[in-house]
Amino acid sequence: MSNVEETIARIYTINLSKAWLTPKHKRTDRVVNMIKEFAVKHMKSSQIKIDQELNRYIWEKGKTNPPRKVRVRIVKDEDDQVIVSLYEDIVNENEATELKTEPSIVSDNVSDAAAVNDDDDTSGQKETKNK
Repeated sequence: MSNVEETIARIYTINLSKAWLTPKHKRTDRVVNMIKEFAVKHMKSSQIKIDQELNRYIWEKGKTNPPRKVRVRIVKDEDDQVIVSLYEDIVNENEATELKTEPSIVSDNVSDAAAVNDDDDTSGQKETKNK
């Protein structure tokens, strides 16, 4: 066979609203199990790992108020290990790099415009004082 690594990456939105049918103090535990069951069903593997960022997102509001739905990225390695991670991490990283380059250009234009306006305001004040 070929030496090319075979990884499968898919993006899903998982509906977790059925977790509200369980008792209040077990909801977030149920959500974690639902995500694992979803990954097993769709990726056909029993070795599931949940990323730390996704886990923090799920547990953010405590044990009784997990999110109603979550957007995830599921990656299956060639050794059948499945990693479930939060999809927003990828999008936010790309936006952050774009935002780092753009504000410096915008701030230079704004500071130039502010300098022009400051000069106009000071000249107007001098004229009123001289009168």
